[in-house]
Amino acid sequence: MADTKRSNAQRLRDSLEDDIINGRRAPGERLDPEALGQEFNVSRTPVREAFQQLVASGLVTVSPKKGTFVAKVGIDQLIEMFEVMAELEGMCGRLAARRISEPELAALKAAHKRCEAAALAGDTDEYYYENEAFHDCIYTASHNTFLASEARQLKQRLKPYRRLQLQVRQRMHNSLHEHQTIVDAIEQGDAAQAQQALCDHVLIQGERFSDFVASVRRMEAPMERTG
Repeated sequence: MADTKRSNAQRLRDSLEDDIINGRRAPGERLDPEALGQEFNVSRTPVREAFQQLVASGLVTVSPKKGTFVAKVGIDQLIEMFEVMAELEGMCGRLAARRISEPELAALKAAHKRCEAAALAGDTDEYYYENEAFHDCIYTASHNTFLASEARQLKQRLKPYRRLQLQVRQRMHNSLHEHQTIVDAIEQGDAAQAQQALCDHVLIQGERFSDFVASVRRMEAPMERTG
């Protein structure tokens, strides 16, 4: 039963996340738990769990006695969060290059292969999930539980926007190429290169920044049209 509930909550969360990042649900829009329960044929528990996950990622906010609402997106804050995420990932990569075990390296390579298969299939959703596993392998291989915990917490808040990045043309294939550079650096024990490769991989800069802003602006468009 627990597995079914988690599955239903995940299905609902993914659907709402996709609607929000693609502008089908506008910032400030109220999310009706009863209507969502009927639409997805689930009880209150999966709806509540999905809302909790979306709150953790910053996509929705809860207002006491008023309800749950789609959060308004702040570009400046997002960029600042990505800057911190890049530094955390870089630190994880640097430590992983020095501390990774053979089983952990094998797990990292396996995760990379699954990302490669998803990219070749053109499946951005599958790549999104395998990409999460790839990065988690690096957090684990850092052998710094505090750092790994901080990275995972911030990654949770940025997950929808990292997913949004994958919808930018050629981003998935470029990401895969960057993964190979990261794997090579960690395998060779090149801590400096691993840190730089991960920072560059995560940090939004140059043309990627412009593409990202354009994507987020699409999220805000429905509110502007109805405002």
